[in-house]
Amino acid sequence: MASGLLLSTLVSRLPALRDELQLDHASVGLLLLCLSAGSFLSVSLSGQLVSRLGATLVMRLCAATAGSSLALVGLSSVIWHQPWLTGIFLFTQGLGVASWNVASNVQGAALERTMGRTLMPLLHGFFSLGTVIGAGIGAGAAALGVGIGVHYLLMGIVVAGSVVLGARHFGEDGSRTSREGSNKSLGRAWRESRTILLGVLVLGMALAEGAAADWVALALADGYGTTEATGALGYAVFVTAMTAMRMLGGELIFRLGRVVMIRISAVTALVGLLVFTLGQSLPLAFVALGLWGAGVALTFPLAMSAASDDPLHAAARVSVVSTIGYGAFLGGPPLLGLLANQIGLLPALSSISVLIVLALILSSNASGYPKDPAGSDHDSPGK
Repeated sequence: MASGLLLSTLVSRLPALRDELQLDHASVGLLLLCLSAGSFLSVSLSGQLVSRLGATLVMRLCAATAGSSLALVGLSSVIWHQPWLTGIFLFTQGLGVASWNVASNVQGAALERTMGRTLMPLLHGFFSLGTVIGAGIGAGAAALGVGIGVHYLLMGIVVAGSVVLGARHFGEDGSRTSREGSNKSLGRAWRESRTILLGVLVLGMALAEGAAADWVALALADGYGTTEATGALGYAVFVTAMTAMRMLGGELIFRLGRVVMIRISAVTALVGLLVFTLGQSLPLAFVALGLWGAGVALTFPLAMSAASDDPLHAAARVSVVSTIGYGAFLGGPPLLGLLANQIGLLPALSSISVLIVLALILSSNASGYPKDPAGSDHDSPGK
């Protein structure tokens, strides 16, 4: 939940951040690119970091880095008013968040193995719940006239403190190895076709998820001729459906297994996306957003579970899958924007259907890894 709270705290006050720094939209985009760049660099190194230090310690260190960086983003914008300095702190926030998320997935998979239950979607559901709470706090702070310096400072302390203190209660995740073992495991993960294909699967569905966050409100306003408030409501429908599915999908996964659930999810997301981008009815568009949100909810956490089946290689495999998946968040928004300029926003969004179909085709790679000769792979819940 803390990671989602951190993210939504930042984005919920972007208008205030823009005003404090006196930026145009293009400059705001460059600032957010600093965050994405830090995340991409961090996630590519996270496998070695988790393998060397263990998931729990990485979570504590990186949450402290991300939380303090958020506080510094706010303070730098209201005290020094220097965009380049704010960009540096956004970059360090990205560094903290990405490795923190990888370590969280490794720790979550360890909890799944200990309890013998599929828990990853529920854990990701709490992330989504954190985004909702953070957005609500952000809206309240803006309405009350609370400055972003105070807002970001307080929320940075809450986020960092909750993880640093709460992580004391986490159990052993089994990911820690020597430097030599870490390098060997990471190199092996990049050579495993199953891991690469699992990453491509995540890339497709992550783009489908991220595109909604970036473009749904604008697509409703421009493509359907609605108001800004209606556009915001449409995104709320999407994120609520996604959160609900993550919270309640555990029983379905237990009964049907990972692969079947990813296939059902991909078909649901595909139907929702196509109805939204091809339809002309506003009520039907809201139904489509619910299907779209429910469809993209489970694939990412299920892929993380699959990558974490074997605790010995979990950190390396999660790092590889996450690195490939983060490409959607780094390159997706500008590419869709360029395409939208040529053919329109709704048709541009419909192009994501190609990657959803690809995810459907690659779904069998989430079934788990075959036992290696050393016998280090383990069965996991939800196969």
